[in-house]
Amino acid sequence: MSRPLRPGPLGSGGRGVLVSVASSVLFGGIYFVTPLLAPASAEAIWGIRNLITIPVIAVALLAIRQWHLITEVGRRIRRSPVLALGILVCGVLVAAQLWVFSWAPLHGRGLQVALGYFLLPLVLVVVGRVLYRDRLAWWQWLAPACAAAGVVFELVRVGGVSWETLLVALGYPVYFVLRRALGIGHLGGMFWEFLALAPVAVVMLVIEIADGSATAANPALWWAAPVFAIASGVALMCYLAASRLLTMSLFGLLSYLEPALLMIASLLNGERISPQESVIYGAIWVAVLVLVVGGVSRLRSGRGSPSADPPRDDV
Repeated sequence: MSRPLRPGPLGSGGRGVLVSVASSVLFGGIYFVTPLLAPASAEAIWGIRNLITIPVIAVALLAIRQWHLITEVGRRIRRSPVLALGILVCGVLVAAQLWVFSWAPLHGRGLQVALGYFLLPLVLVVVGRVLYRDRLAWWQWLAPACAAAGVVFELVRVGGVSWETLLVALGYPVYFVLRRALGIGHLGGMFWEFLALAPVAVVMLVIEIADGSATAANPALWWAAPVFAIASGVALMCYLAASRLLTMSLFGLLSYLEPALLMIASLLNGERISPQESVIYGAIWVAVLVLVVGGVSRLRSGRGSPSADPPRDDV
């Protein structure tokens, strides 16, 4: 998203770190408790998250006095209705990410999605270099190379990487590139993306409520699902606040905390990493360590933000 990230005073930086960590902890906690929402469907969980996110974005834009981002996109749609199709495609892409974030822990596939989030910034490094000619330091080449070695090993071992991992690691870059090409890489664009899918979200919730089997089996869903959605909104608000309070470098480095917590949540929920899978997970951890060490080194030398910082505020 195109927004100014400025260092700010020490107090702002300290608050930024706190809200960034709070965001990651909340998302990790949401991931951990998602199985408690069973037998609710991932589609219904996505639906309520989608609907709650719309007012959250609106409140965030009002708070930072950037409501014009929404109205500007609206005017562009009126001038060129084909833009609405692009926004709908972006909405479907991000909806798929939110859906798998709920589906995976409900079906014991949380580790695969967590792995996708570890791979995501590494894929973005490559995308930035190939499509946007970003200049990369040697360690920003080394990190994707380490990750690629692990992926190649997994391809040789089992003939492929899980679709959940690929959906996150490859789906998000397509989403980011498309919304940048459309000129909607900001919260105003995200508002319209979620709004475009709101009718589908309402239908999913109506189907779930009309069926009644999930709420009959788990009556706590009547209050737990809304609380879950509100917690997701609060996590997003913390994330957005951190994106404005922190420098790009520090914001990018702190973003690696979330996939680590997603992995821990999955392990606490009973998932296990097999000995054969340890190679790809080990390669990804080495790659992340290279990025973190390189990013910290660049921060200390004051040479600006690393290209590997993932544009997570677009999520």
